[in-house]
Amino acid sequence: MIKRLSIEDKEAIKQLFCSVFTREPWNDDWSDEQQLDSYIIDLIGCHNSLTYGMYEDGQLVGLSMGLIKHWYMGTEYYINELCILTEKQGMGLGARFIDEISAELIADGINHIFLLTDRSVPAYNFYKKLGFRELTDTVAFVRNLEPAE
Repeated sequence: MIKRLSIEDKEAIKQLFCSVFTREPWNDDWSDEQQLDSYIIDLIGCHNSLTYGMYEDGQLVGLSMGLIKHWYMGTEYYINELCILTEKQGMGLGARFIDEISAELIADGINHIFLLTDRSVPAYNFYKKLGFRELTDTVAFVRNLEPAE
């Protein structure tokens, strides 16, 4: 079962998020509690945020945090973070979660899901298997900023 989550669900969201992304293959360091709070609030606290939780026997086992973007090609759900509880991965829950999210989005008139992932993580093959196509003309850029001396 999936349901929409909100800022009121922040603590459960943080717990699942950290339990997944502080482990292999990501090994993210979310030990700065203030930074973690700010990041989660950035993702779930905006007027166009859309967060889904997947529940199994009352436990939050899946999480999708994103936002709604209106684009010239239609409205899209831009997923910033998607995860399944590590112990539940490989059981088909992720595919079912994406299918259930897709059904909700279609019912709401949303016609695209957009996300970014690294080629070097298992998520890359997971998304390809589910029919996501890799954009070949789109490039992600980053610029590290350092204070002027």
